[in-house]
Amino acid sequence: MPTDTFDPLADTRTGDLPEVDLFLWGTVFLDIIFSGLVRMPASGTEEWADGMASCPGGIANLAIAARRLGLRTSLAAAFSDDVYGDFCWRTLAEQEHVDLDRSRRFPDWHTPVTISLSVDRDRSMVTHGHEAPLSASEMIGRPPRCRAAMVELSHAGPISDRDTPTWVDLARQDGARVFADVGWDPTESWSVGVLDQLEHCYAFMPNAREAMAYTRTSTAQEALYALADQVPLAVVTNGAHGALAIDGTTGEEAQVPALRVTELDPTGAGDVFGAAMVLGTLAQWPLADRLAFAALCSGLALQQFGGSLAAPGWGDLADWHEGLRSCRAQDSYTQSLRRRYGFLADLVRGVPDQACRRATATIARRADVPGLE
Repeated sequence: MPTDTFDPLADTRTGDLPEVDLFLWGTVFLDIIFSGLVRMPASGTEEWADGMASCPGGIANLAIAARRLGLRTSLAAAFSDDVYGDFCWRTLAEQEHVDLDRSRRFPDWHTPVTISLSVDRDRSMVTHGHEAPLSASEMIGRPPRCRAAMVELSHAGPISDRDTPTWVDLARQDGARVFADVGWDPTESWSVGVLDQLEHCYAFMPNAREAMAYTRTSTAQEALYALADQVPLAVVTNGAHGALAIDGTTGEEAQVPALRVTELDPTGAGDVFGAAMVLGTLAQWPLADRLAFAALCSGLALQQFGGSLAAPGWGDLADWHEGLRSCRAQDSYTQSLRRRYGFLADLVRGVPDQACRRATATIARRADVPGLE
């Protein structure tokens, strides 16, 4: 792993801890984002976009978000040997310093591609791709020892197998805490059987709509209580209403509001939130601080276009905190921010000027999107 200019987990590292903080498996897409569209193209018409950028997407959003926050991150994914695959590999390995030892390059398999069209603070996507040539267990084997692993629960395949241990089982055997989220159910049946997999997880972080659907509850708070009965750390994100969580291992319960931001693109904001929660948990921060930090990181991501392009680093967080500290406003909202993020003062004091900030990874060599030049 590369030497970090700022390591927020430095005080927790001992000789017997794994070298890898977070291990991930998933699909890497080439994301091409068009921003500033006035309207979606009608059939047979052409619309011009004000901005365009390209970057690795899919599981790369989470890997890059985690790495920029200082988590030593290892990713297992299939990569093509085409030009798009070269770009995604180089960006992850050389620019973002994500460990790709468990990843593989495959000839005669093309890179999955997603086109994202951003219109009026919402987005629509078109995607093309194929299943990876190898399954997760075939590609990973035994994962590297890690402090945490992130998985997505689904109907497609359970994360654990009693007869033939999965890579998640092997990671747990070596001491990893499993953090889970869940994707949208296109059938909208929301089978409660998906939640049976929580017995293998340390944390579960769905959004409010998913949480209520799977728990058959009518509010985010009720859903949180239901999930907290099944997993040690339950977190429910609730969009503009913020996030709420219960940590059964510490007996803490917390709720934080979302930041007031101009939302430009929600792509990857959930991944940024999840990476921040993993960091705060490994750092053993109080639950309220973990939630506030995750809300801040995802709020900063919402203010930029481009999934992994928008994921903030510690340089961005230090800049934001300095702006808050030097702001002369005394209104209640600003005072609330100062109280809520007072815990960051000691952390950002150690952030050097050259600390990681948002990047401009793009095949065109320049992201033609406001704020990313």
